[in-house]
Amino acid sequence: MNEIMNLSADDATPDRANVFLSQGITSEIKISARIEEIFEQAMKVFLESARPAAIINDVSVPEFGQIYEGEGRNEGRTPVADIYPRAGNVALFAATVGEKVSAMIEGLFRSNDFAEGCMLDSIASEAAERVADSIQNTYSKYLYDKGKVNKSSGILRYSPGYCGWHISGQKKLFAYLKPEKIGITLTDSYLMKPLKSISGAIIAGPREIHKFKNDYPCCEKCDTQSCLERMQSL
Repeated sequence: MNEIMNLSADDATPDRANVFLSQGITSEIKISARIEEIFEQAMKVFLESARPAAIINDVSVPEFGQIYEGEGRNEGRTPVADIYPRAGNVALFAATVGEKVSAMIEGLFRSNDFAEGCMLDSIASEAAERVADSIQNTYSKYLYDKGKVNKSSGILRYSPGYCGWHISGQKKLFAYLKPEKIGITLTDSYLMKPLKSISGAIIAGPREIHKFKNDYPCCEKCDTQSCLERMQSL
């Protein structure tokens, strides 16, 4: 599979509850009329400025092994290093909500509109995750249609900067995937521009390969432990 996806802002619009949750506002907290107003205004800006896009490209398991090695700075023992050799299919991906959204966020902070700036930042972050989920779902459907996976398969994405995969791994990933085609570039410090972008690998194989005990060295440094929720979703 080698595909570029151009989505609409509506396709990338995040769930309202997830946006508030990312700001520490749970469902038990009553949201004031002022916060609702800020949310509505920030969402309007997002819908007007977002240009979501994604790119995906299959790689063989051995090819991914070379890409995963990156600059040789991964931790010695990592979940991904144990997972990918047992995979049947791997694809690299990158997804973004576009440069204009990031520019709007920066503009709001420069003008000291911190409330709307923070809200738009949360919306854009959640939207980037939604675009990444969309491309994972697209790849899953592709594999199912090709008969390469079945109901017992597990298909999950992993990104440099997490699970012991050093952020410098972006360099080899970008060299192979070439996400510049959808406007994503890499800085010398391995950060993506636009900022609201996600890249990584989608790994498909037996469901059990994604289920691991979170006792890796990188797990001790992880604040979210989101892998536990991901494993439960399989």
